Amino acid sequence: MMLPSIFGENLFDDWMNDSGLMNPAFFGKSQSPLYGKHAANIMKTDIRENKDSYDVIVDLPGFKKEGIQVQLEDGYMTITAAKSLDKDEKDEAGKYIRQERYSGTCSRSFYVGPAITVEDIKAKFEDGTLRLNIPKKDPKAVEGKKYIAIEG
Repeated sequence: MMLPSIFGENLFDDWMNDSGLMNPAFFGKSQSPLYGKHAANIMKTDIRENKDSYDVIVDLPGFKKEGIQVQLEDGYMTITAAKSLDKDEKDEAGKYIRQERYSGTCSRSFYVGPAITVEDIKAKFEDGTLRLNIPKKDPKAVEGKKYIAIEG
């Protein structure tokens, strides 16, 4: 049976997929409060290996440089992105019938090893894409918690 949808989605998608009725978390808080069922689309990342380094390319559309932090702690590099929207937006000509943009934070971690220091990682944010260059190094003592400066 075909069901019309003005929003391009199937009414039963949420019930019939892996996160649907057969999943016990369906009735709990299984969706990310930041991006709902579209949370899997956030922070898409490509990692490219070069001769002497790795390039990490992260898509962060809609985020600003000021809302992005890259932290190095115990050999793990964590990228955190935060954004907020004005929830009090009012449009005198109408009302929202669907609102998919949210505010909040998302993060993702990558193991880079104990030999990498904050000074080794080069970061640049441009046109909604965060580019990190991480050199290949031999292991040494783990550095404490520090933040990485982002250019751009």
